[in-house]
Amino acid sequence: MSLLQQQTEKAAPKNGSQLMIEALKRNGVKHIFGYPGGAIMPLYDALVDSGLQHYLCRHEQGAAFAADAYGRVTRRPGVCMATSGPGATNLVTGIANAYMDSVPMIAITGQVPSPLQGTDAFQEVDIFGITLPVVKHSFVIRDVADIDAIVDEAFHIACSGRPGPVLIDFPKDVSVAMLEQAREANRWHYRPPEPDQAALRAAEEMLATARRPLVIGGGGIAIGDNVEAFRAFIERTGLPVTTTLKAMGVIDTDQEGFLGMLGMHGNEAANHAVQNCDVLMVVGGRFDDRVTGKLTHFAPTARVIHMDIDPAEVAKLRQPDVAVVGELAPALNALQPAMRNNESWGRQCAAWRREFAWRYDAPGEGIYAPRLLRDLSRHSAQPPTIACDVGQHQMWVAQHCRFNDPLQHLTSGGLGAMGYGLPAAIGAKVAKPEATVVNVSGDGSFMMNIQELATLKRYGIDVRIVLLDNSMLGMVRQWQKLFFDGKYSEVDLSDNPDFSKVAEAFGVRARQIDRPEQVEDALDWLLGPGGPALLHVQIDPEENVWPLVPPGSANHQMMGTGRSKQWEGMME
Repeated sequence: MSLLQQQTEKAAPKNGSQLMIEALKRNGVKHIFGYPGGAIMPLYDALVDSGLQHYLCRHEQGAAFAADAYGRVTRRPGVCMATSGPGATNLVTGIANAYMDSVPMIAITGQVPSPLQGTDAFQEVDIFGITLPVVKHSFVIRDVADIDAIVDEAFHIACSGRPGPVLIDFPKDVSVAMLEQAREANRWHYRPPEPDQAALRAAEEMLATARRPLVIGGGGIAIGDNVEAFRAFIERTGLPVTTTLKAMGVIDTDQEGFLGMLGMHGNEAANHAVQNCDVLMVVGGRFDDRVTGKLTHFAPTARVIHMDIDPAEVAKLRQPDVAVVGELAPALNALQPAMRNNESWGRQCAAWRREFAWRYDAPGEGIYAPRLLRDLSRHSAQPPTIACDVGQHQMWVAQHCRFNDPLQHLTSGGLGAMGYGLPAAIGAKVAKPEATVVNVSGDGSFMMNIQELATLKRYGIDVRIVLLDNSMLGMVRQWQKLFFDGKYSEVDLSDNPDFSKVAEAFGVRARQIDRPEQVEDALDWLLGPGGPALLHVQIDPEENVWPLVPPGSANHQMMGTGRSKQWEGMME
C-alpha cells in the first residue's frame, strides 16, 4: 500500500458502528456473542471483515449466558449484543445473572432512532430503564463523538472494584452517523481503598486468640483473582476452610482441612464447624440466605471478621466485629497472625470431615447421580471445567465433584437461572479452547436453551454434555414432597423427547445409559476424542439432594432421608 493510500484510508470518515467496532478491539475484545436484528443491523454490517469472531447463538439469552461464562473464565468482560425490543429484553436474564454473581460483561443493544424514542415505535423498549436494577452502570449513546469515551469507560467500570455488567444502548441513527470530531470525556478511575491497618491488626488479634477459628471463602476470591493470596494465607495459618457455592475450587476440594461447601445443601462437617466456631473469617462472601440459614442462629458464638471489596456488603446482614474493606489479595498478604495452638479444634474438624464424608454405596439398581459426578470429575488427572444448570444436579456437582480451580466451576449462584449451563459451557470453551469443558444439566434446565446445540454444531465447539434425566423438575418435586404435603404441581416431565435423538438431529453425537455398569465405558466415550457429545443418563425420579436445611431453620438442623445414610431424620 502506497503512502498516499495509507493517508487516504486513515482519513476516511467512519460511522458510529465502525467506531464501535474499533473501540471494542482497542479494549481487547476478540469474541462476541449475539443475534442480529433491525436496529442493530448497522453494527453487524461493520462486524464483517472486522477481525472479531462473532458467535451466532440461537437465542439472545444464550448469548448473554455465554458472555457471562466468558467473563468468569477470563476475568475480562464478555461481550454480547442484540437488537432493540425483544432482542434486548431477551438479554435481561443474562445481564441479571452477571450482576448477581459480580461478573464483568458488556451488553450492547440496538435502539430505535433517537427521534422515535418515546413514541412506542416498532421494537422499542426502554431497556435502559428495564435493566437499571441489574447493571453496574448504563449508557445511552446520544452523539457519535462520544462512542470512544463511552466504550472505554464501560470496560473500566465493568472490571474495576466489584465487577459487573454494563449496558450500552446504541440508537440506530447514532450507529450510522458519520464522525466529524471525537469528544474527549472526563474519565474517572476507581481504585478500592487500601486495607485499613488498624482493622488488619484487630483481625490478627482475633485470630491469634481464637480457640475455634474458621474461614469461609466466598465468590469474591475467584472473581477478583485472589486465589493465590487466599491459598497462601490458609497454608501459613493452617485454618480449616469451608466455602460458598461460588467459591468451590478456591482451595482444592480434596485437600485436608477443607470441610466442603456450607449452607442449605452443604456438607454436614462444614455446617457443624460454622455453628461451633468462635471466630469466623468471611473472605469475599455476603452472608447469602442459602449460606446462613436462619440468620439470627448463624454462627451464634462467633466473633466475625468480614473482608470484602464492596463496602455495601459490610454489615448488610451480619454486623462484623472487624471489617476489612478493599482488595482481598493485599489484605490477605498483610495478615500475619501469630496463631495459637488449636490442635483440639483441628482434630474435631478432621473428625467431622471423616464422619460425614460422602458415601456412594447407594442401594438400588439405577445410576446414582452423585457417584457418576464424582467419577466424572476424577476421570482424568486434571478435573474438567464444569458449567452446570440449576436444580438438584447443580447441588450434586458442588457436593461431589472435585475442583482445584474456581474457574472450573461455572454456576448461576445468585440468580439460579435454569438454562445457564449449555451456553455457559460454550462461552467457557471459546475463552479457553484448550480446556475440557463439560455441561452438566437436568432435563428441565436443558430444555430452556436446547437450541444452543446448533451453536455447538455450527462452530465445532467441543463441549461435552452430561444430561441427568429424571423426567421431573427434581428440586421442585423434592420441596413439594417435603414442605407441601407431597402435592405435586406441574413437575412431571415424563413427556420429554428422546434427548439422544434430539442431539443427533442437531448433528451432535449422543449416547444413552441407564445402568451403573455402563457408566465407566460411557465416561471414556464422553471424554474421549470425537468432538461435541451428549451423554443422556436416566436416573431415579425419587432421588433427593441431601442434606437439606429446611427454610427458617438453623444450619445444624439438617434433614435427610433415603439413600444418604449419614443423615437420618432431623438433626437437632
